[in-house]
Amino acid sequence: MILQSLVRLFEDLVQDEKLSYPGWSQVKISYALCLGLDGTLEYVVPQLQEVSSGKKIVLRPRIMNLPAPVTRSSGILPNFLWDNSSYLLGIDEKGKPERSRSCFQACARLHHQLLDQVSSPAATAIVRFFDTWQPENAREHPALTDTLDEILKGGNLCFRIDGQFAQDDPLIQEAWDRSYSDIQGELQQCLVTGNQDVIEPVHPFIKGVYGAQSSGASIVSFNAPAFCSYGKEQSLNAPVGKYAAFAYTSALNYLLSDRDNVHRIGDTSVVCWAEGAQTEYSLLANYAIFGMEESPFSEEDLRAAVKSIAAELPCAQMHLDPQRSFYILGLAPNAARLSVRFFYRNTFGQFLRNVNAHHERMKIVGSRYEFFPLWAMLRETVNLNTSDKSPSPVMAGAVARAIFSGTAYPAVLLEATMLRIRAARNSTERNSANWKITPGRAAILKAYYLKNPSSQCPKEVLTVSLNPNSTNIPYTLGRLFAIYEAVQEAANPGINSTITDKYFSSAAATPGIIFPILDNLCQKHLRKLESGYRIFYDRQIGQIKVILGETYPLRLSLPEQGSFNLGYYHQKQARYTKKEEQ
Repeated sequence: MILQSLVRLFEDLVQDEKLSYPGWSQVKISYALCLGLDGTLEYVVPQLQEVSSGKKIVLRPRIMNLPAPVTRSSGILPNFLWDNSSYLLGIDEKGKPERSRSCFQACARLHHQLLDQVSSPAATAIVRFFDTWQPENAREHPALTDTLDEILKGGNLCFRIDGQFAQDDPLIQEAWDRSYSDIQGELQQCLVTGNQDVIEPVHPFIKGVYGAQSSGASIVSFNAPAFCSYGKEQSLNAPVGKYAAFAYTSALNYLLSDRDNVHRIGDTSVVCWAEGAQTEYSLLANYAIFGMEESPFSEEDLRAAVKSIAAELPCAQMHLDPQRSFYILGLAPNAARLSVRFFYRNTFGQFLRNVNAHHERMKIVGSRYEFFPLWAMLRETVNLNTSDKSPSPVMAGAVARAIFSGTAYPAVLLEATMLRIRAARNSTERNSANWKITPGRAAILKAYYLKNPSSQCPKEVLTVSLNPNSTNIPYTLGRLFAIYEAVQEAANPGINSTITDKYFSSAAATPGIIFPILDNLCQKHLRKLESGYRIFYDRQIGQIKVILGETYPLRLSLPEQGSFNLGYYHQKQARYTKKEEQ
């Protein structure tokens, strides 16, 4: 299903002229070797382009349409018309001159094999270059004086003859296409397309996945006898035709090359696309999931579009169809291979309906997000004071699947959130990430129990803001704790260590033991206040104690602790809201 979807995407991208036909690929080129018609190297032209990266302008290699790259591991395999300095110049900075000369000789043989019979001035110049170039004297060549150090850093090179790139020569193009289609092999049925094709033993590499090898990694790969069956080696165990292997890797590399469409969830790189390759679908999905800020559309238009599509209504301003098939793929590194963390396929309308329902559950007073981004949600489960601020990859993948498919949230999300609430220290700064219960953590608790119902955390406490009419005991205890904290802060302005630092976690777990202590402390704090403040807080405490009765519960279960935390958060936010209104 994954490979079939990517092959269809490849065909859509070819139709839109965003990708090339089999045998050709988008390649990053740093420098062009400019040859004379006699094959001599005349000069080198940088192909680096200025692009914006955040707030900076940086130089990036130019993307050019060139013959498809070979799949290299440790052997010597040259590319046609382009490669690094070891293959095209016979030099590198790795201290292995013998291997560099072998690379150059292999590259020369390939170009002779394909271009000897091509009656083109460009083809003749390239062949003469390989015949006359002397790798041992390359470092002293005057054409390389200014750029040699940069070239040796590993960028790709290509040929330009008489002002024209070699790959643009029609006769050279025909020679390459003929060579690419003449590859011999036994015809078998491709598992992806269903057509008869030569099976690709080693699939092209996929580049751009965070944490994977920079040279690329594979989705389909067999590297040990234990993974093989029926005596078949390499990818013949899972027969994928040459066309399908080229198509799915080209489409995936295209998606991963667009950094605005690649997002990280833990260790997982996430890409999404719609059938037909229309970019507006991905743009709106990225906004709804990750809170993407830069967009050709206003935030109001994007928000309205999400609501319209989620309601199965066509989006006129962005020309989007709710019934269009939509795909989300999450890839994680695994040595030289890639693991599929998740793959989601549904209509675009159903996808946005699930995401929009998640955002509705995540709405909470005090939050600065209209649509709570997934990265910000997962950040609430990690300790921001440590060097590694990445959430658990297993949890991140499970949460993403739950949101995309509209299923129940994983229990590990609740456990990680409750752990951070217990471990975090309190702060007097309202928007501090060190709050015991931040808006994000409160939103997670609310969303979790709305989607995973529990009778011990009822709907009456799962509100956006304070519910003063709730009679739920754990929720009311949380409210009382927030009032006790306010009394202490009023009696001791600027206090460094509050009751929240000392008693919050134990009060939420064993209120029957802790709240009698807090009652006594509160009375001492009230005596320090002026009569007006004392009456104000006495009235609030009295109203709440009417609900609680004479005794406190000895222990609270995990869902009841969720109610306690929400009561505390809502009551505390109500205090700030009143100050803002005044």
